[in-house]
Amino acid sequence: MDAGAKVKKGAGGRKGGGPKKKPVSRSVKAGLQFPVGRIGRYLKKGRYSQRVGTGAPVYMAAVLEYLAAEVLELAGNAARDNKKNRIIPRHVLLAVRNDEELGKLLAGVTIAHGGVLPNINPVLLPKKNEKAAKEPKETPAKATKSPKKTTKKAAA
Repeated sequence: MDAGAKVKKGAGGRKGGGPKKKPVSRSVKAGLQFPVGRIGRYLKKGRYSQRVGTGAPVYMAAVLEYLAAEVLELAGNAARDNKKNRIIPRHVLLAVRNDEELGKLLAGVTIAHGGVLPNINPVLLPKKNEKAAKEPKETPAKATKSPKKTTKKAAA
């Protein structure tokens, strides 16, 4: 082999020679939709610690993506229940408050234009026992009156 025929590896030997590889983002490598690089930058700029490991932004992006997907899934179901095609803040609120774990996570969060969960205090509702006691007494009386009415109509 001559000195000119040496094959160099890496970027150092690429002076216009071999084809340049297409860059692959860390989000694609991790199989995520959320931006791993941007989250890593925010972790560094936020000064949460002196150093940030390589796995931290990947893990955090995966957690955020999962939470976003969960909220969107439940909000989409709430929108479909209300016969709407578009998710509005009301649907997000209904989704979060009706889910036990998300409700606990976002307990102190106010969602703008979300409203409140429909809730009537049981004390304010009419008592069922009184209605149930009155109805059986009235129904036999109605039953005895109705045949008489029909006989009168038939006689007339």
